[in-house]
Amino acid sequence: MDSQILPFIIFLIAVTVTPLLSSAAPATPCQSNCGSLQIKYPFGTGYGCGSPRFEPYITCKSNQLLLTTHTGSYLITAISYKDSTLTITPSAMSTCNSMQQSPNLGLDWASPFQLGPSIFLLLSCTPPTSSLTIKGSPVCDPSSTHLCSTIYTCPAVVNLRLPLFPPTNTCCVYSPANFNSKGELDLREMKCKGYASIASFQDSPTDPSKWMYGVTLKYTNGGFDDYYMNNKCNTCEDSGGICGYSPPTNSFLCICNSGFNATTDCYNNYNPVQDYEDLIGTSTSLSTQKIMLGLWVGLLFYIAA
Repeated sequence: MDSQILPFIIFLIAVTVTPLLSSAAPATPCQSNCGSLQIKYPFGTGYGCGSPRFEPYITCKSNQLLLTTHTGSYLITAISYKDSTLTITPSAMSTCNSMQQSPNLGLDWASPFQLGPSIFLLLSCTPPTSSLTIKGSPVCDPSSTHLCSTIYTCPAVVNLRLPLFPPTNTCCVYSPANFNSKGELDLREMKCKGYASIASFQDSPTDPSKWMYGVTLKYTNGGFDDYYMNNKCNTCEDSGGICGYSPPTNSFLCICNSGFNATTDCYNNYNPVQDYEDLIGTSTSLSTQKIMLGLWVGLLFYIAA
């Protein structure tokens, strides 16, 4: 064959084979921790980890577990797998040490999350908050106004353009809270500048500097999650694996420490060929890649001869 054509053939083989080899390499394994938080099903640290129903909303970036909604990304600081709750700490939320004007907080209606038992304190509202209503119904809980007077002892209230020890008729205890039709806590609609959310009083109900601030959310498992949690995921995790799924069919996978995947657990189910197929897609796609690679290699030897 003409020696001038050989370099072109070799280049063509290289640009075709390289993507095939890279696509067959295992992806970064799913992690069992993100920072200090233990990650268990249905949560995951990235694409293909945990439940596909939760993956669009939960990610691990720079060792921080984040919940992302249409209003922003929020740091997750605690998870209770027993109670099916998690706690987020929005950066624009007020605390005793830091008060500030806050944008709306929201959840996606299609997501598996809803508001939990947090107590919302609406701050620096147009007085009197006793007249604050949503669709004609009073918003504020008059039996809990002592929480307003307690948090208003924090010097940081001046950051909300309030005087020290401001009148409590500019504060509203919104509990139980509800989001509007957009899935948001609409502070502008309620004419309030900021909010604080109390996840726990930490046995110090009269000392707001010791309260645990955060928004507690409940999460619900769908039929997919319940089935695999009860029938496969516990076995996978007991074997040292991490529960995940294989796109695009989202079939269950057990991600093992070896970097390969199994369809049940990590005890005695090590099959590199099958696991690679599960990781990158269907066995048909991998077989096609093998055939194409074999043809190109054969052609190269033919040309060289």
